[in-house]
Amino acid sequence: MSRAGSRPGGVDPIRPRASLRTAVVWEVLQGALERRAKAADRPALDVLDTGGGTGNFAVPVARLGHRVTVVDPSPDALFALERRAAEAGVTDRVSAVQGDVHGLLGVVRPGGYDMVLCHGVLEYVDDPAEGVRNVVDALRPAGSLSLLAAGRGGAVLARALAGHFAEAQQALLDPDGRYGAADSLPRRFTADDLTRLVTEAGLRTASVHGVRVFADLVPGVLVDTEPGAAEALLRLELAAAEDPGFHSVATQLHVLAERD
Repeated sequence: MSRAGSRPGGVDPIRPRASLRTAVVWEVLQGALERRAKAADRPALDVLDTGGGTGNFAVPVARLGHRVTVVDPSPDALFALERRAAEAGVTDRVSAVQGDVHGLLGVVRPGGYDMVLCHGVLEYVDDPAEGVRNVVDALRPAGSLSLLAAGRGGAVLARALAGHFAEAQQALLDPDGRYGAADSLPRRFTADDLTRLVTEAGLRTASVHGVRVFADLVPGVLVDTEPGAAEALLRLELAAAEDPGFHSVATQLHVLAERD
């Protein structure tokens, strides 16, 4: 993955920390969109973004020329999405639908999408396996799934480095990877958890990447003020993302899965 400098996944000089947190996912996602469009012999794909909120991924995907349907339970988020799409000039390629992943097939057409994004959703649903089955049922026969979820090991490492050793141990031992009552996430996952979910739903895992391996641990003042630090950290993140040895300490895990 060496194209970060020429793609929207590169470091944004205005918000370097934010772009570092999404760069790995963008590298994988945009490459997958390119391959899918070439295989389908269509320049514009139909993309479904479940839990897409204000359009952090949906609007840039639409700017690439694809048609994106965003499903989210929050009307406020969908309103912000529509405003963001208008500012980007892609209103005609972005549709907003209120709903959630458990009722997904009641608000979108089954088997109607070339790619489904399921980012930051499984942490909150009552039944992650059902959620994955629903998004898979929205895919066309040759479709791809982009799945992003919080990593268990990243939370353990972060709590330990912050000096909260009891909470780190709690996150390590808890079945859902939670560090205590103050934890805002209902659950976290390992790479094996996520690959098992997509396999059981009938997909083949194409790749697994660690996301935010270092970005959440490096002092913000260093990234924001040290010349060249953001770009160097980005290169490090992209290199570590592909190494399975770092998956166990990543803040998030990204799985790209496809139908055979």
